[in-house]
Amino acid sequence: MAIDKAAVEAALDIVRPRLQADGGGIELKEIQDDGTVLVELQGACRGCPMAGLTMASQVECTLKDRVPGVTKVVNVA
Repeated sequence: MAIDKAAVEAALDIVRPRLQADGGGIELKEIQDDGTVLVELQGACRGCPMAGLTMASQVECTLKDRVPGVTKVVNVA
């Protein structure tokens, strides 16, 4: 099942303000056929020691909840 890119972007728009509040950001890089979404954390989030927690608790949970077919979210930065 193909994942709707617009739905992924809309879900990312939900978490972007939280990341931007801390001087960071996120960009969609690729959606793979197996449901993996590749993103790049940017700005202050890029090297933050809490980036793994941010990915799991905010980004991945939001995408899995709102976009059918998303199985995993990976930060490629």
